[in-house]
Amino acid sequence: MSDLQSKPSLADRGQALGLRLITRAGGLESMKNPGVRRAVERVLYNGARQGFKAQTAAGRAFAKQTGTGAPARNAPTKPRRELDLTPTEDQAMIQQVARELADELLRPAASTADAERTTPAELRAQAGELGLTLVGVPAELGGVAEERSAVTAALVLEELARGDMGLAVSLMATGAVATALAAYGDASQQATYLPAFADEKNPPVAALALMEPQPLFDPFALRTTARAEGDELVIDGVKAMVPNADSAELFVVSATLDGESRLVIVEPGTDGIRLEQDPGMGVRAARTGRLTFAGVRVPRTNLLGTADDHRDAVRRARLAWAAAAVGTAQAVLDQVSEYVKERKAFGEPIGHRQAVAFTVADIAIELDGLRLVVWRAAALLDAGQDASAQIAHARHLAATYGAQIGSHAVQLLGGHGFVKEFDNERWYRDLRATGVLEGALLL
Repeated sequence: MSDLQSKPSLADRGQALGLRLITRAGGLESMKNPGVRRAVERVLYNGARQGFKAQTAAGRAFAKQTGTGAPARNAPTKPRRELDLTPTEDQAMIQQVARELADELLRPAASTADAERTTPAELRAQAGELGLTLVGVPAELGGVAEERSAVTAALVLEELARGDMGLAVSLMATGAVATALAAYGDASQQATYLPAFADEKNPPVAALALMEPQPLFDPFALRTTARAEGDELVIDGVKAMVPNADSAELFVVSATLDGESRLVIVEPGTDGIRLEQDPGMGVRAARTGRLTFAGVRVPRTNLLGTADDHRDAVRRARLAWAAAAVGTAQAVLDQVSEYVKERKAFGEPIGHRQAVAFTVADIAIELDGLRLVVWRAAALLDAGQDASAQIAHARHLAATYGAQIGSHAVQLLGGHGFVKEFDNERWYRDLRATGVLEGALLL
């Protein structure tokens, strides 16, 4: 039997994914919308690869494999007009499912997850059935992507972060590593690691570790170093705010090698790695930790991509954080808009007061500006154009206005904005992270 006959067709695998999606998504409120259901049915019929997969974790060994031929890559996104930011029908369907997932699963679990610094196993399992980790992995490697789309990834991140940013970061950290392997890995690296990510029952938890514990951290001036010794790389340094650090089964870390910033694949069981907890002000559900590398030796073949790929990963990670800021800021706006209409003082809703109304309007204006910059930057990436300026704008807006939006909402809610009974104090803390953290997420 030929290879072509022995492997399931792309259409067959697409329909299988679609059936998993519709089985889990069928009970969601959004599936009652005829337009959404028609879109899902069309995806099933065409065997499309849009959807989500699973993640949960626990110790595995990655057997080294030798790839044949060139590494697989997602096809370029079909060009669209630069300023046409309207989601496609498939993107709108995925966005709607992600929105329901955020409303029905992430939002109810968020407060406890933040307090306990953990992501519930049940949530990982349920989210995994819809599949979150393989959006950036080509279908021929077991993924769900026909093309790499930063816009699609940004829409998914936005919706999940509207449910809760900490849980969104925890769930999507694995997807960041899978996307990095798909986008930058060679054929052997893809053959070694990506099949595990395509395991729908038990894919690994993984993390993209770029951040370092230093003031004014610059991801292009790393203190973590790698030096070549024969066929090995020796890594020394510290990485901070690594999501799911104590449960991750694979890391992609950044280090300086021969004067250039590079990405390196590191398995957590390697000698010389020390882990300690590194809780932050926000994104606490991601259970961030600190990794210390002291003479850690990995094969030189674990070097991932080029210096240009490291630069691309940093920029795409910054855009991912800005997309997460959009989602959480939308949650803030939704809450305060209703609150100022319901909360009464001196016989009338406080929203009737000009200062309050102007503050809510400022939140809406700042949010729309950030969202449009994020979408435009993602669209430029998908068009294969230089998006560095737009990504820098998105980063600045997230750093400047993300925290400001959270602060305005705390002020509008008064005492309610300060207590944990309301979600806003958590959203404010999470929004502070979006302008300062590096890595973890990837579009």
